[in-house]
Amino acid sequence: MVWSYVVPCGPFFLNEETVASYEIFIAKRYLRAKRKTRFISITTYISIVGVGVGVATLIIVLSLMNGFATEVRAKLIGMDAHLRVLAFHGEGITDYLNLGKKIEEVEGVVATAPFIYWEGMLASTGRTAGVKIKGIEPSSATRVTEIGESLIDGELNLREIQGEKCSGIVIGKFLADRLRVGVGDEVYLLSSKSIDVASMWSIPKMRRFLVTGIFESGLYDFDASLAFMSIETAQQIFGLDNKVTGIEVKINDIYKAKPIGGKIRERLGYPYFTLDWMEMNKHLFSWMTIEKWASFIVLSLIIVVAAFSIISTLIMIVMEKTREIGILRSMGATAKSIKKIFISEGLVIGILGTALGCLIGYLFCWVQDSFKVISLPSDIYIISAVPIDMRPFDFIWVSAAALGICFLASLYPARKAASLEPVEAIRYE
Repeated sequence: MVWSYVVPCGPFFLNEETVASYEIFIAKRYLRAKRKTRFISITTYISIVGVGVGVATLIIVLSLMNGFATEVRAKLIGMDAHLRVLAFHGEGITDYLNLGKKIEEVEGVVATAPFIYWEGMLASTGRTAGVKIKGIEPSSATRVTEIGESLIDGELNLREIQGEKCSGIVIGKFLADRLRVGVGDEVYLLSSKSIDVASMWSIPKMRRFLVTGIFESGLYDFDASLAFMSIETAQQIFGLDNKVTGIEVKINDIYKAKPIGGKIRERLGYPYFTLDWMEMNKHLFSWMTIEKWASFIVLSLIIVVAAFSIISTLIMIVMEKTREIGILRSMGATAKSIKKIFISEGLVIGILGTALGCLIGYLFCWVQDSFKVISLPSDIYIISAVPIDMRPFDFIWVSAAALGICFLASLYPARKAASLEPVEAIRYE
């Protein structure tokens, strides 16, 4: 009976709290279809499931992308530095030992390590590969980066090898595979003589090295093109005398890199400047941010499709309840109240679907994070399972987006219901 749920609209009950409660009450009743119109109830459930699937998919994908971003950031910072100190003129830094001590006096700095960065070509028997050479001091470099922990074979021995009359070199796993060399094998480095005389006419120098270690960072760019040698050897080969390219800095909080970098610049003065880990990899992190937003927009279409289901469900309810809507209007219900009833129906579907999606998404991510159900091939990826990083903010804005779409989807049916003329609606069969 219509009377059983329109009585609260009577003159004795029309305060704001009662009006709000009767609107929600009727909205809930309308979502429960009669036996002869059970199809409406089915479409309601389909709409709820559709919203839930969309929300769950968004949460899972965003958590997965967060996990990969966290892993990439950890690998980058592990093999590179939190900060780099360089000179504006580009001719290198000479007094790097004293500069390192000054930098370590800055609050937030944990350790420093000088480095040389150069390019050359490594050759083995019948094979060559372009490489990026990094000259380091093993004792200080292991305090700033994770090169020591990244070794999968051999050791970080960059000194001159007794009896071999050559220095040690550590190369990446994919570079070793490309050159078909392992620990104990010989490689030859070809490079220009020095920074001052290098030109298109300079004669390449060849230097023999013994592979003393192989590392695997998990990032292809490092593993396929990076090689480590001692600073002393690099200075000799590249004619840098007592110069280094710059100083790497490890800090206690990577998210305070910019302010700490500012303090270092103030401490050292001209001609020195700093680059933090975000600036050094800005293109990569910008691409990952764009990819995340693009995925969010594309996957939001699942919720949009569910919104069309909400529209069709509410329109069918309007058609089925046309006579009851007319009775409500004749008893004093305003067009605004009728509109609120159907908007409430859309929001009820949205809230239930969003809650279902958040629950499914959270359970999936928790299971994957706890039990590593989805694994990755170890010969391709450095990590053994799909990484997950759940963030509360993602749950909040995905839920807000889903509820916003559901609200917009309910506006048209709500306006259609509110525009019905009471007399014509009562006569509707």
